[in-house]
Amino acid sequence: MSDNHVVVITTTDSEDAAATLARAVVEARLAACVQISAPVRGIYRWDGAVQDEREWQLWIKTTYDRLNALTEFVEANHPYDTPEVLALPVLGGSTDYLAWITAQTR
Repeated sequence: MSDNHVVVITTTDSEDAAATLARAVVEARLAACVQISAPVRGIYRWDGAVQDEREWQLWIKTTYDRLNALTEFVEANHPYDTPEVLALPVLGGSTDYLAWITAQTR
């Protein structure tokens, strides 16, 4: 069990925006790595209407103690007015990989 690590999910409206945000959070040591899934279909209600859009999903690997700073960074640097920022707990995994995440976020 790893109560020190989380995966944060967000989406953007373009591959370029996803890559820019991913690079920025890694350079700021707010995440060890980010994987970008190309494209996903987002269906959601916004401004009183159901939207159907292509989005790029980011899977951001970080530590729990960096979560607040990462959330603030994403909210300040994201192209959306109200970006998705969901933190999922990591329940376990490779000890070496989890240690690498910790080391890269310091």
